[in-house]
Amino acid sequence: MDATPPVEEDCACKQGMFPRKSLSRRSLLFAAGSVAAVAAPTRGRAENAAPPGAAHYDVAVDPTRELGRALGVDGGYGTRSQFETAVRLAAANPNAYTTSSLTPLASQIGNLTPSGLHYERHHAGVPTIDPAKHSLVVHGLVATPKRFTIADIQRMPSVTRRHFIECSGNTASEWGGAKAKTVQLTHGLLSTSEWTGVPFSTFARQVGLNPEGAWALAEGSDGAVMTRSIPIEKMLRDGLIAYGQNGEALRPEQGYPLRLVLPGYEGNTHIKWLSSLQISEAPFMSREETSKYTDLAADGRAWQFVFEMDAKSVITFPSGDMKLPGPGYYEIRGLAWSGRGRISRVEVSIDGGKSWTQAELAGPPESICTVRFKLPWLWDGKPAVLLSRCQDETGYIQPTREKLVAERGLNAYYHYNGIQAWGVAPDGSVANVAA
Repeated sequence: MDATPPVEEDCACKQGMFPRKSLSRRSLLFAAGSVAAVAAPTRGRAENAAPPGAAHYDVAVDPTRELGRALGVDGGYGTRSQFETAVRLAAANPNAYTTSSLTPLASQIGNLTPSGLHYERHHAGVPTIDPAKHSLVVHGLVATPKRFTIADIQRMPSVTRRHFIECSGNTASEWGGAKAKTVQLTHGLLSTSEWTGVPFSTFARQVGLNPEGAWALAEGSDGAVMTRSIPIEKMLRDGLIAYGQNGEALRPEQGYPLRLVLPGYEGNTHIKWLSSLQISEAPFMSREETSKYTDLAADGRAWQFVFEMDAKSVITFPSGDMKLPGPGYYEIRGLAWSGRGRISRVEVSIDGGKSWTQAELAGPPESICTVRFKLPWLWDGKPAVLLSRCQDETGYIQPTREKLVAERGLNAYYHYNGIQAWGVAPDGSVANVAA
């Protein structure tokens, strides 16, 4: 099913510019975990409810004059501070099993997304899988079909790589013009993690690929039995059978105990709860690559097997639903990424695209990985329209919405990468506007 348009919610990124607001009951209930699961002295007291992933502790008047809490009260697995409130937002979908949640990009510090804030996209809920009973079968056009247990896979030589994953439906709300209020709602189906696992090429050597094998059907163990056909060339080049994320095992909602990671490819091809790779000479034409995850071009023809995510960028500060306290110095910040390699350049405009200034990249860009950019800005209190555009190492430049629509028409839903505009009003309020 297509990624569902998300609900319009208050932006958590306002915090830090204004007094903190109380979290809504819905936000608290939406957590990947719950306060009830955390050992805390005030557990069960509604007035002291902590944000998801945290536990409430009384704040000392002077922490230098009394003992802090004892080691081990967290049960041995650390929690975040009770003053950090960023959470994923659920899509506006009455079905909580076939839906998505969005990463709070404006609250992200650095380049990696915390595992607990990585966006989600599910087609039949999150299965609970015992790794001792799970395995991966590689079969089809191979010399020797084999079944690999999780223990087998974890004994193989592993690699660790940083890559983003972006849902092909990310920013789909903007095809028809400015719509969603915040950067979490417009671009939140994007997250970056450090992935650890075994390259598919290692499995290929063990089973012996048939020369006629040109595609692999990846299959998951969720209730939807999610499947996608993947070109074998991609699988051999950089396909990763991953079991680790950000220094620990995959989270259940990210495919525990095993998922496929295909750097630069649209998110639905990164099959979670991976259990089978069937090699064939042609794509399988499954539901998720025929009736779903395809687009109609302007002339009515189907746009199919378009895997790579084009270069894209977005300003995360200041961004929609924020409010600047007044004229003065600010640092414009954002993220840029490309499914075809490294970002080579990011430019920012403060006048709606009339002029552009090259932004500074925060460190050397990595291949198929987000990179942060920044630009100092002295706001004079007058209306401004902030834009960013990026270029990747292939020379491709992020297009305007108008150019994208001219090329693909308005039948499209997936792979939107148009330039995002944030309008700053004289009172400091920031809104999603048409560039």
